[in-house]
Amino acid sequence: MKEKQPLDEWMEKLKEVSFQENKFNRKKFFEGAGKIAGLTLGATIAQSMAGFQPVQAAPKFSNYPFTLGVASGDPLSDSVILWTRLAPDPLNGGGMERKAIPVKWELAKDEHFKKIIQRGEELATPELGHSVHAEATGLKPNTEYYYRFKSGHELSPIGKTKTIPKAGTAVSSMTFAFASCQQYEHGYYTAFQHMAEENLDFVIHLGDYIYEYGPNEYVSKSGNVRTHSGPEIMNLLDYRNRYAQYRSDANLKAAHAAFPWIVTWDDHEVENNYANLIPENDQSVEAFVKRRAAGYQAYYEHMPLRKTSLPNGADMKLYRDFSYGDLAFFNVMDTRQYRDDQANGDGGKPQSDESLNPKRTLTGNKQEKWLMKNLAKSKTSWNVLAQQVFFAQQNYGTPESPKFNMDAWDGYPASRKRITDFIAGQNLNNIVVLTGDVHASWASNLTTDYDNPDAKIFGAEFVGTSITSGGNGADKRADTDTILKQNPHIQFFNDYRGYVRCTVTPESWQSDYRIVPFVTSPGAAVSTRASLVYQKDQNGLLKVASSQVPEGIQKSDEVEDDRMGAHLKAHKKQNESRKEKVTQ
Repeated sequence: MKEKQPLDEWMEKLKEVSFQENKFNRKKFFEGAGKIAGLTLGATIAQSMAGFQPVQAAPKFSNYPFTLGVASGDPLSDSVILWTRLAPDPLNGGGMERKAIPVKWELAKDEHFKKIIQRGEELATPELGHSVHAEATGLKPNTEYYYRFKSGHELSPIGKTKTIPKAGTAVSSMTFAFASCQQYEHGYYTAFQHMAEENLDFVIHLGDYIYEYGPNEYVSKSGNVRTHSGPEIMNLLDYRNRYAQYRSDANLKAAHAAFPWIVTWDDHEVENNYANLIPENDQSVEAFVKRRAAGYQAYYEHMPLRKTSLPNGADMKLYRDFSYGDLAFFNVMDTRQYRDDQANGDGGKPQSDESLNPKRTLTGNKQEKWLMKNLAKSKTSWNVLAQQVFFAQQNYGTPESPKFNMDAWDGYPASRKRITDFIAGQNLNNIVVLTGDVHASWASNLTTDYDNPDAKIFGAEFVGTSITSGGNGADKRADTDTILKQNPHIQFFNDYRGYVRCTVTPESWQSDYRIVPFVTSPGAAVSTRASLVYQKDQNGLLKVASSQVPEGIQKSDEVEDDRMGAHLKAHKKQNESRKEKVTQ
């Protein structure tokens, strides 16, 4: 008889305590699932760091190993993370032997590497998918550098990176872009091609870097034009292969190689609309805990993150902060890992006693206190919340029958109110919220009371559209005018794909909505659909430039609920696929 492993014993125990008297005990579930996730992730990291794996000193590769390109990220004033992953056969687990491989790296002042200032060597281990996270230290603030890797006789592509200004030093301006939501099947990454050609200090990615669905399960209105390489992803190998497929895209690789990235996740890095340790759909406790652990590990393996973000027990601490001189303080948030379950069964619903519960949290208590502490001590011109889901109130129903997105801050109004009240108590008017998730461009004034048109404005929210998710889009949707009319604090909407470019000075924040009119074929031109400025003067957002896009669809028949409906259709296909596997 096969001897039980510790993880198996934990799973059996968890099932017992979670379903005492045939009733689900959420408290016991969280306690036990956390311990299980700790065993799963902790064992992986311990193996990676132990140094017992055999080392292949003179590696030879079956194919070129740097197929996924290079990246840099988490820039500080004196250091930056340099990333790559050895993957000669990227869509089949990487194609590497289970041996640790030495990877050398170089950092230079010039792209020809005539002025090399640092060299180092890392071990790419099989436990972490042969990924490399090298930390270059002792660098000069606000300075560009070039980097590359070498393993065996193979050289990587060259990447360019940049440190940020030292905290507190005077900074007159910065320019960066933010993006999110890049469903591979829904279109081509033309937006990343154009982003790579911009003059930026860094890029922020707000999540949904990959999507978990199997081939053609999640279908856009304009039709899928590429295909996921495997079924719905569930285990570590699946997640590695999915990241490899996305990262094989030439335009995404170019954008990574051009600038340092600051990244955070949303839901699709694990599963649509999961909340903490609660899956969206019917999955066993064991299956989802293992799945989340796999998703978190694969995310770390494929992002230019510091070792402080290594999965630790049940958690992977991703929320962190960056001070860009005296100009802006960035709070990079995680609104997925610590949240309460969505109220009212998720979806678009009116508020209820459940959603209005004053104890509900989107961030978790610890992250909320961290954010408030940062806001209280910040002395920069701007305080930024780089996060995932719609922050401002948005009723997309009617005044008589309101609808709010239960997955966004509208589903956690007490959590939003605690932060808003704290901001008001500090008398701040320099808050900028950067948001992804909803596959459309929005811009909103942030106020202390969205139902009071005279309420104080304390900041602005810029919601970026998707890179591809949702397909081609249009200039406006069937419900655009209605939503804008009954939400007067919302100043702008557009439904094309693209990204947002931000130019910031101490007095002014300008966001340029850079859009492409189609993604179902390559070659779309980029243009600025609108530029909006916020100046901390109680006048709120001001549109300073606007242009039409003749190539794109001017108005579609889509409405806000269609995005959620597409996910429901995808889940139906997933369930049918699972039933087929059971009967085979």
